[in-house]
Amino acid sequence: MPHPLLVAVATICNDQGEVLIAQRPQNVDQGGLWEFPGGKLAPYETGYQALKREIQEELGIRITQARPLIRINHAYPAKKILLDVWKVSCFEGEPWGREGQPVRWVKLQDLGDYQFPEANDPIITALTLPDEYLITGSCQDFDSSVARLQQALDRGVKLVQLRDHQLDRQSYQRVATHFLEACNQAGARLILNSDPELLQEVDAAGVHLTGERLMSLSERPLPKGKLVAAACHDLASVRQAKAIDADFITLSPVLETPSHPGASPLGWQRFKELVEYEVKMPVYALGGMQPEDKRRVFALGGQGVAGITHFW
Repeated sequence: MPHPLLVAVATICNDQGEVLIAQRPQNVDQGGLWEFPGGKLAPYETGYQALKREIQEELGIRITQARPLIRINHAYPAKKILLDVWKVSCFEGEPWGREGQPVRWVKLQDLGDYQFPEANDPIITALTLPDEYLITGSCQDFDSSVARLQQALDRGVKLVQLRDHQLDRQSYQRVATHFLEACNQAGARLILNSDPELLQEVDAAGVHLTGERLMSLSERPLPKGKLVAAACHDLASVRQAKAIDADFITLSPVLETPSHPGASPLGWQRFKELVEYEVKMPVYALGGMQPEDKRRVFALGGQGVAGITHFW
């Protein structure tokens, strides 16, 4: 099996919440489509070395700060590629198309207005997701739960999963309705850990599928435009999440966790293997995670950290 073509990719963000995109020349493969700038690794280059060189050559700017965002293995009919994608937060200079290519700053929410190569879809998802994913604990005490959510939103949380399997459907819907209003006011997104049909009653950003619900599906349960997340714990569930075209997953438990004391942890090495070779979407590390684990998760190709104990 031939080795994939290694490509370093930059998502260059500015202080206005915009990301830089460039248009491919008409005379190349997938010409005319928009993409995130970057290029092939030269022999013996690391991804970061190639990133800095390619961006200097293509855009005339010098990258001064970047972190890994996502790694994507993708197979086109004629070739395989591995995109090593970085999120660039600081650079020197003003970018311009040094090779004659049009470049444009675009708001993240407007990226859907542009046509990208298929392999770029997970990059767009990763860019629009935060690096922390809050999962609620018990919401039996309604007033306490609403207050706890507001505290989290005030801290800057932007992605919340409402998870409480002990609530009946009516109680869950009541909590979800109040949570959605609070999240909307704070510019955060609410994900329901519930039957996807509940979105007809509570217009949240999407659903998070339990492992059981994930494995029962034969296709994506919601249209594009709504997020489909999934709880994955092993290779089979990761592959099922890919098969139904989920937008992102949690992978757990990475470490031992108080909420699932009997579960055998994956460990960092297995987490890395699954993310690197099996997953084509953003992955949150779950299980024993703390906010300071984000740096390690980034280095292993993950989107960020998720949790209950240290977040809720």
